[in-house]
Amino acid sequence: MSPAKTKRALIGLVVAVLCSLAPGAPPVFAQSYPAKPVRIVVPFAPGGGSDFIARFMAQRLTEALGKQVIVENKPGAGGVLGIEQGIKSAPDGYTLTLIASSYTVNPSVYKLNFDPVADITPIIQMSQGPLLIVARPSLPVKTTKELIALAKSKPGQINFASSGQGSVIHLATELFDSMAGIKMNHIPYKGTGPALTDTIGGQTDVFFSSTATAMPHVQSGKLRAIAVTTAKRIPALPNVPTVAESGLPGYEVILWHGLIGPKGLPRPIVERVNAEVTKALSLKQTADQLQNDGVAPAGGTPEQFRAQITKEIDVWRKVAAAAGVKAE
Repeated sequence: MSPAKTKRALIGLVVAVLCSLAPGAPPVFAQSYPAKPVRIVVPFAPGGGSDFIARFMAQRLTEALGKQVIVENKPGAGGVLGIEQGIKSAPDGYTLTLIASSYTVNPSVYKLNFDPVADITPIIQMSQGPLLIVARPSLPVKTTKELIALAKSKPGQINFASSGQGSVIHLATELFDSMAGIKMNHIPYKGTGPALTDTIGGQTDVFFSSTATAMPHVQSGKLRAIAVTTAKRIPALPNVPTVAESGLPGYEVILWHGLIGPKGLPRPIVERVNAEVTKALSLKQTADQLQNDGVAPAGGTPEQFRAQITKEIDVWRKVAAAAGVKAE
């Protein structure tokens, strides 16, 4: 090659590299993503609802992307430890993080080392579902109206369990109290399991539970279902009314799971993962599997997911401040 041609080739190479680094230009690696295994950090212990959703979706993404998608559990501090690790990883698409509704509660009760909106790249909301309000069968209430009336007649004497101080279940119940003008007594537990067990045993009166956890006990008669917290009834429990229709208009709490990446995740990668998750969520087998867990497919754009996160952070900050809720 002549010196002139060599010089032109080098100039072309430099220009190509500079273009790939320019703001708004898709990085070269985005064009062939993924080129190696992808991991999804789950900031909770194995075996729970978040772990189930992550593994379910990882299997489908492995098939769709043609590379192994691995679930890595990193529990601790209400999910904060795993989330922080995930969002502080390189923004190259090889470390994604699963978040749940508790993500929007954490800024109200924990001192975070990251900005929960500015330091992430939302990708997609994957699931949505209600909390199921259950009561011990001997509690003389069958509806939301009756629960509110009993709590008003016995201020501070109706005990509600939660999965922990500052948990989404705790704040969902505090929001219920605030909107209903009542004050139930909070009994925090270390997890859903013991909270549910003591409600079944009668040590506590009421529990705002994840649907999948409580449904078997409702079906066996060990717990009474009062209402679901979503705006609409769910197919898994068609005879259980919503809180809004059965005594407290305007009340709504949605449990959800979604995928995020670190700040600066390239848009082509965001769009690729969003598209593949959307395809998986549209399958009937996905809807059927999620319905067994009392939830439904969600979906939507990254912008819609960011708006949902931002809105909920604001709501829970107000609830936590009004109720004086702080993490233990």
